[in-house]
Amino acid sequence: MLDKPAGLSSHGCVGRVRRAYGLKRVGHGGTLDPAVTGVLPIALGPATRLLPYLSGDKTYRGRIQLGLRTDSDDLEGTPLQQGPWPHLDATALERALGGFRGTLAQRPPAVSAVHVNGQRAYKLARQGQTLELAARTVTIHRLELLGWDPALGQVELLVSCSAGTYIRSLARDLGELLGCGGCLASLRRTEALGFDLDQSVPLEALEQSPPPALVSPLQALAHLPQHHLADDDLAGWRCGRSQPCGQALPLDTAVVVVGPDGNLAGMARLQSEGQLQPRLVLDAAG
Repeated sequence: MLDKPAGLSSHGCVGRVRRAYGLKRVGHGGTLDPAVTGVLPIALGPATRLLPYLSGDKTYRGRIQLGLRTDSDDLEGTPLQQGPWPHLDATALERALGGFRGTLAQRPPAVSAVHVNGQRAYKLARQGQTLELAARTVTIHRLELLGWDPALGQVELLVSCSAGTYIRSLARDLGELLGCGGCLASLRRTEALGFDLDQSVPLEALEQSPPPALVSPLQALAHLPQHHLADDDLAGWRCGRSQPCGQALPLDTAVVVVGPDGNLAGMARLQSEGQLQPRLVLDAAG
């Protein structure tokens, strides 16, 4: 996990990790905009195939600027409208934030990585195309008011949300609700895919020799149930054969499969009749 600095893209961070560890196969979970800092999970080698199995929830601390609307819904974009913000107190802000808690339909920013007819929305927006992206269902588990600066018109929030939630959209929509416009002023991700800032290392640590130690895949997947293979089961597993599961789990549950040596052997999903169907087999036979 990296503590990504401002001014560097997620792809740029991946390039730095490739050089530090001498590996070509490196991936990241949960893209961060260049201006955003904080937790950026990085997977190396075969572990890149485990990213879809990590918890998708994320937590952010951010500041929203009221009285300003931009084409990217943050301060990096071109201003579209600027004006005064209303006189507010904590009670009024809490009342406004109430409508953004729970499951809701959220429209992504026009300048985003959402695909539109096979192209990224931000590329089309920068070509001058006007985009009105379809709303998506997201869940905001926790939305806490941390501070309000009436002199600057800035709201500080803590947001815990599902994958696919845009804090820029939250800033825009809160500004619309208050009738003054709003955009994201700054953002820091404090948790992502089950990891937090305490587990993250600064980018400068990649210059060390050796580079920082890696997190065990079993630790990263600790939120999922496990199935331990017996010695006699290993050959069949490596050939992609299903395995009997003695656990009472809902169908299609992702299960971590651990080999007789205690190391990760792969991933499976529970199918009908209590069988684990291999989905990812490490060290597959043949």
